[in-house]
Amino acid sequence: MMPLRHLLLSALGALSLCGCQLGSGASPEGADATARATINRDSVTLYADDGQAHQYSLDFYVLYREDDPEMQLRPANLDHTPYNVPTWLAVDRSKADLETVERDAATAGDGFDASILEGSAEARTANYFASGRVIAVKPDSVERVGNTVHLSFADRDEFSLKAKLTLDSAYPSLSFTLQPKEGGFFSVGFMGAPAFPAERTEEIWQPLIWQEKSFPDRSYLTLAYRAPLPTTLVRAKGVNYGVVADPKEFPFDPLPVADNSRFGVALRNPNGDAQPMLFSPVLGGFESEMQPGERYSFTSHLVAEKADSITGTYESIARQLYDFRDHRKNGIASLNTTFQNIVDYSLTDYAWFEKELKGSAYSTDVPGAVKNVTSLNALGLALVTDNREMFEDRAYPTLEYMLSREKFLFSLDPEQKIQNPSRNMFGPIAPISELSALHNILGGANDFFIKLAEDEYNSTRIRNLDVKENGDTWWNSLWLYKASGDETYLNRAVEGADAYLASRVEKGASEPAGFFWTQFTPRFIELSELYEITGEQRYLEAAREVARHYTMFTWMAPKIPDQKVLVNKDGKAPIYWYLKSKGHEQMYIDEEAVDAWLLSEIGLTAESSGTSSGHRAIFMANYAPWLLRIGYYADDTFLQEVAKAAIIGRYENFPGYHINTDRTSIYMKESYPMHPFKELSVNSFHFNHILPMASMLLDYLVTDVFVRTDGQVNFPSEYIEGYAYLQNKFYGHAPGSFYGEEGVNLWMPKGLLAIDDIELNYISGFKDNALYLAFTNQSDQTVSARVQLNEALVDTADSLSVTRWRENRLVGTDSVSGDALKVQVAPNGVTVVKVDGATAKTAFRQNFTGQPEIAQNDYQELDVGNARAMLIHLGGYGERAYIYLRDDDNKVASATLRYTDTQGRERSVTDDEFPYEFTVELPSEASGLTFELETRGVDGRVRQSDPVTLGH
Repeated sequence: MMPLRHLLLSALGALSLCGCQLGSGASPEGADATARATINRDSVTLYADDGQAHQYSLDFYVLYREDDPEMQLRPANLDHTPYNVPTWLAVDRSKADLETVERDAATAGDGFDASILEGSAEARTANYFASGRVIAVKPDSVERVGNTVHLSFADRDEFSLKAKLTLDSAYPSLSFTLQPKEGGFFSVGFMGAPAFPAERTEEIWQPLIWQEKSFPDRSYLTLAYRAPLPTTLVRAKGVNYGVVADPKEFPFDPLPVADNSRFGVALRNPNGDAQPMLFSPVLGGFESEMQPGERYSFTSHLVAEKADSITGTYESIARQLYDFRDHRKNGIASLNTTFQNIVDYSLTDYAWFEKELKGSAYSTDVPGAVKNVTSLNALGLALVTDNREMFEDRAYPTLEYMLSREKFLFSLDPEQKIQNPSRNMFGPIAPISELSALHNILGGANDFFIKLAEDEYNSTRIRNLDVKENGDTWWNSLWLYKASGDETYLNRAVEGADAYLASRVEKGASEPAGFFWTQFTPRFIELSELYEITGEQRYLEAAREVARHYTMFTWMAPKIPDQKVLVNKDGKAPIYWYLKSKGHEQMYIDEEAVDAWLLSEIGLTAESSGTSSGHRAIFMANYAPWLLRIGYYADDTFLQEVAKAAIIGRYENFPGYHINTDRTSIYMKESYPMHPFKELSVNSFHFNHILPMASMLLDYLVTDVFVRTDGQVNFPSEYIEGYAYLQNKFYGHAPGSFYGEEGVNLWMPKGLLAIDDIELNYISGFKDNALYLAFTNQSDQTVSARVQLNEALVDTADSLSVTRWRENRLVGTDSVSGDALKVQVAPNGVTVVKVDGATAKTAFRQNFTGQPEIAQNDYQELDVGNARAMLIHLGGYGERAYIYLRDDDNKVASATLRYTDTQGRERSVTDDEFPYEFTVELPSEASGLTFELETRGVDGRVRQSDPVTLGH
């Protein structure tokens, strides 16, 4: 069960929480409200139900300066992570502490703002307490009227200040009003929360990168627009403390960005202790310049809460103050429709797949480059959707790419330095997990995948950017165990994972290190995979706790208003600054009023530490199916609801990458991506993300059914590692089960079903002459829908026998005439049907999944051209011989492959452009290939190999 079984502390009526139901903040029945807070002249003591006291001083800081401190983002220059922070011209030049660091060529492209990275650091500071003159104030008098404590402060030459503490809610509210007497820039901060030496804290959190035991090295300020919740948190003696902005102070519209951030939160106080702090407005920022006689008011809340983890308080604040809940539904289209639209789009020219280079164009970031991170997305989609074109045009070419290239990012330009691409053919770039998965997916008929995986296991490699990866990790041991069945690898995985729990999960990070959020938390995805294999509860418990920490990167604020928001004003879509600088054209779309929840970023994350200052939220939420699954295993509804918030009701087609400049509905539209690249200007497009997004949605569809059927509809999976955060499960290679019936093949071809209510998602499968369908309702209303079977894909008998399960209970069996049936699905529920007499007309996948005998001699290394040759068995679909040269055009001018085809004809194929590679298709009954390889060097020298045999 969830660990969120805690006491929510408050003044005047501490609110006990039983289970995970959050209350309204009223005093417990029979509680003596007046006895639950003690008010002194300079402090207030709040008491919990158990009598524990939490003392807050009533101190404030006012930061002031007459001149503009010129707040600007600059790199923090941390040792192990790129991160941009607010900086100011130091009020005292001797306090300037920011250094200018030469920009790395790899930090270029989408999300990297040159004005930030190359801006001057001269005379600047990232220490908020050096941004202005700090004026400490304490109340002169404290007066209590009912549940409100009024604080009066002596007038200053520069301002007057009043404040009040209201003690009638679960989180007491603290409001202040500042009235300037002199013109200038002002910022007010409450400094009364409990403070602790960093070494005495159990855990801290300052968004976005300081968490666990990693404490800021100076007093950085996190602006509102980069705070998933507008607070910092300190955990000490089992209690979590915070100061959180009231929702009314954090507007939903316009989209939060740096320029409209009304406040900031900090964690390191001037003494170097851990103390939750909130400042509003931000000195030099929005609303901070004031004139005499103006009034500025702001409200925040005090948090003192006992919970098993800091994540419990994160959830409590999100739910209680910012109204996080299951707030999404399909709304605009079913997830199946979106999934199929993305699959279709991926095969168009708009998706910019460079067939000659066998990769997705990456010119959006790196001119002339292509990038692939896995072949498994396309392969899984080809199998599940029964799509031969997906296999031939995407999956198989990408497979060869993953076997031959040195790095994910490939560029023929040897001078290209952005993001550190490679032009070397020093593969495989496929990680151990992919090589192992391919071995299993292709029926264990390709032993060379195991050989390559073991070679990688015993070496190191840089696959992306300049990050070196070690092969012999506990998670790679797990993947090798799955492929080989060798218990030695499983033992290594368990031993390594147990050490990892002690050294990383339990100990916590001591400093921020990483780029993508998956690098900032322990490996909850791999821990969940290990749990599924071993069943050991300690891995689930760790995966759950880490997954909850991962949710602290997901937006929980601003609060979603119950109203419509006008978007696309004057018929224009917002322009992303990066694409505008690249000459992209303005996009036009009808102005419309859209429900706020449809526009909300709640449940999504920014891209990374290094780009979070410009990318508010990305649509690539590959974590969602994992949170959904782990939440099911651990009975954690928060994880499940965050997962749903990230995926459901967001777009009808590939939406581009991120939300970044203004509220808009354009990326929800089916037509949005169907434009040439230069005509797309709302957000960036990373074309290597298209297939991972489709896999993500498929994973969510399958996992949603798995969860709602209590695991009774289940399909075997492999692991798609990709890179960064592109992890998902792979399906389609092996049959699964529907309520105890084994041997059901996951099969979801385009147009299989027509459903007249968009709130129903589904997955489908077949076995013999039966079709198996599972429907999930994404709304909070009962759905009764008509489901039409596609006669082009299903042969139906005159009378169909339909067996139904609702909410995992067998309802019964009835007869249906024709090829349509009606289903009823409860609110947020599931209905499963088996349709006997409906026979699937498969087109591609059945041939593919036939199992050949395991052939020997399926991999060779040649001296000529430093070539690699392999025979790839594709089940009953046939065989492919793939030969590529590691030598490039600095050594080789051309390469020629000579062989005898299956009709006995002599064949000769010459490749005179790098990269030099050959593919020979063979039927499934072929016994292999014998060939010779010849190269002509740049010096004119010809080299000839001896005959080479594969597979005989």
